Amino acid sequence: MTGVDTSLLEDYKDYLYIERRVSPATVAVYAAEAKRYLLYLREKDAEVESVQSTTIMEFLVHRSIQDHVAQRTQARNISALRSFHLFLVDSEIRPDNPVDLLEMPKTPLVLPGSVSSNAVDDLLAVIDISDPSGLGIRDRAMFELTYSCGLRVSEVCSLQMADYQEAERVLHVIGKGNKERWVPVGDYAAEALQVYIVNVRPHLMGAHIHEKTLFLGRRGKPLTRALVWKRFKEYCGMAGIEAKVHTLRHSFASHLLRGGADLRTVQELLGHSDIRTTQIYTHADTEDLLQVYRQFHPDGEPDSV
Repeated sequence: MTGVDTSLLEDYKDYLYIERRVSPATVAVYAAEAKRYLLYLREKDAEVESVQSTTIMEFLVHRSIQDHVAQRTQARNISALRSFHLFLVDSEIRPDNPVDLLEMPKTPLVLPGSVSSNAVDDLLAVIDISDPSGLGIRDRAMFELTYSCGLRVSEVCSLQMADYQEAERVLHVIGKGNKERWVPVGDYAAEALQVYIVNVRPHLMGAHIHEKTLFLGRRGKPLTRALVWKRFKEYCGMAGIEAKVHTLRHSFASHLLRGGADLRTVQELLGHSDIRTTQIYTHADTEDLLQVYRQFHPDGEPDSV
């Protein structure tokens, strides 16, 4: 990397943060891809000011072969390069975006996994709320809330005490890209949360009396995502259920749609910017319906006629 390239990358990251307002995780991914791209151009004696779509395609093929890049990752890489060249255009470094001439690969539809409401009940039931440490009560409240509000793990870990409005039974959530939303809290989650806040959290807090994070560990510090994943995996093993924490979010969405909720409402509750992301859940439910149809309907089997 030359000094010019390093400076360009720093400007690009500032552009993503300030102009595009994307999340730190996306900035890291896009900047890393831009760095690989610039290194490749240096090897080919090409310049970003004049590089054409053919060279960009050669880079993508090179990445695909060298790193065994999957289709979905390839599509993300094209998006990253398009973003980088848009930055070059906005910075008046070049007049056009050659990535616009490339065709995005069609990515296979990955249907989100969900479990039944009975399975969720079974999972929550194995959590020992009589544990003297109070960790069972904390975990019960945490996973009740995750399912009740369709939360991401990162959102659960970053919740503050002030985010829960007990009187209104609503939760203030800051999601991806710092997008804010308000989500109703169900009866079971509200009850479990109240028990945790009143009876357990003060003991976990210990000397950390100024800690504002909602869910705390043994030493009064905020929970990490790794610990939440670990605890959830243990409970899944006890309940005999194959699931991840994110499965609760998927189940939240699927159960709402099956209950008759409209897609726009579910989109708002999940914090999706694009309704097409939410529509994936309708595909998942269609797959479930087809499976039931094939299993139980006389016309469901191919050889039934």
